[in-house]
Amino acid sequence: MARRLPSSPPSLPGFSYIRVLGSGGFADVFLYEQNMPRRQVAVKVMLSEVVNDQVRAMFQAEANLMAQLSTHPSILTVYQASVSADGRPYLVMELCSASLGERYRREALPVAEVLRIGIKIASAVETAHRAGVLHRDIKPSNILTTAYANPVLSDFGIAATLGESDSTEAIGLSIPWSAPEVLNDETSGTVASEVWSLGATVYSLLSGRSPFELPGGANRSADLISRINRARPQPIGRPDVPARLEAALQRAMAKRPDARPRSALEFIRELQAVEQEIGVSQTPVEVAMDEWAIATVVDVEDRTRVRGIVAVNPEGAPPRRKRRPSGVAAAPAVDYSPVGTMLRQNSSTRPTGGGTRPDPVRRPTLLSWVLVGVAVLAIICGAIATLIAIRSTTTQQLPRVNTITALQTQGSVVFSWNDPGLEDGDRYQVSTGGAPSLQQAPRFTAAGQRGDEVCITVTVVRQGTRGTPSSEKCVEF
Repeated sequence: MARRLPSSPPSLPGFSYIRVLGSGGFADVFLYEQNMPRRQVAVKVMLSEVVNDQVRAMFQAEANLMAQLSTHPSILTVYQASVSADGRPYLVMELCSASLGERYRREALPVAEVLRIGIKIASAVETAHRAGVLHRDIKPSNILTTAYANPVLSDFGIAATLGESDSTEAIGLSIPWSAPEVLNDETSGTVASEVWSLGATVYSLLSGRSPFELPGGANRSADLISRINRARPQPIGRPDVPARLEAALQRAMAKRPDARPRSALEFIRELQAVEQEIGVSQTPVEVAMDEWAIATVVDVEDRTRVRGIVAVNPEGAPPRRKRRPSGVAAAPAVDYSPVGTMLRQNSSTRPTGGGTRPDPVRRPTLLSWVLVGVAVLAIICGAIATLIAIRSTTTQQLPRVNTITALQTQGSVVFSWNDPGLEDGDRYQVSTGGAPSLQQAPRFTAAGQRGDEVCITVTVVRQGTRGTPSSEKCVEF
């Protein structure tokens, strides 16, 4: 089948066209230079033949979502979205390399590198799921690489949006990386189907081919769909791929959605366990949490810290008593101006000798300032005590995990516990001695070797506030 020629690049205000970067089934990507600020950018422009009013409206909604999600370090950054003068919607994006989508078919990628990529991309998918967004087109060619060698997920929601339109059939569907229930039109996408696609993508990066592709065999769309529905993925066939990783990918691509990891985060935990098994540094989870978004503005611990004393206009403060010598009339009323200005005396005077003279203004004594400081300090201490008491009361009200059980298998242990009564938005903070992790599932898998001891505690977190930790549960391998 002949490959189509790229469409003509649109004229975009503030951008200068340079060259074509690539073409897809529904869009072309061009290299432009942005005039201010000056930088090179990738501009994805939809083809005019797939555009209608409905697609434009859906494109704009998806572009807004993608722009919000692109703050994630593993999601492609979107700078701008608009419609060109000839009516084609376009996205202005960070310039990245698509070399990964070609490289995995040419060479065997190191297992540690694939694990790192898988965890970072799954972190982006988990963050999107928590924002209520499905990608629905996870595959190796949609993983780009930034100038700093960081993998990022692209085409967030755009391909799926087009796939739901009436413009063409299955335009957003990538068969080799689509779950059986999606291919059978049972659903347009779920968390479980995204986990399947994540597993298929990691499998592809390791094997150099999609999971149900037969080298030298029949690999038409109908052949792939038949195998995805009936067969199991063949072993990857690399001696450096651990059996534990093979098993994790098989679980992720299980035929039944309920047999797969329940979330992208659970899939991440399995990949991290493999990292620990092969002795490489664990790739951190990068998942945005609603409760920690609050802590970003005001750190949880900072709520009880004193940030300084704000100067107050004395007109709003109660009058201070002044000491005066006996036999001296009371000083006239004084008009207090704001801090930093001089004190002005009223027109009242008192006799002195044969005439009149203004009554001298007494400056505050050192003792006065000491008393004010003590009073302010007492107020601050009272506020701190109140905040601590409130926080303590809140902590006592949060549910607590009471009993943790452990099921040990060869090379790993699964800790589990009963739901103590979580509410919407609550999370479990699991601490294992290193950096704590947050999750929704009431279980945690850890890897270990003979002679190791793994200990965990579980704490309920609600809107940035941590409850009482559970008792520590330890297992020896």
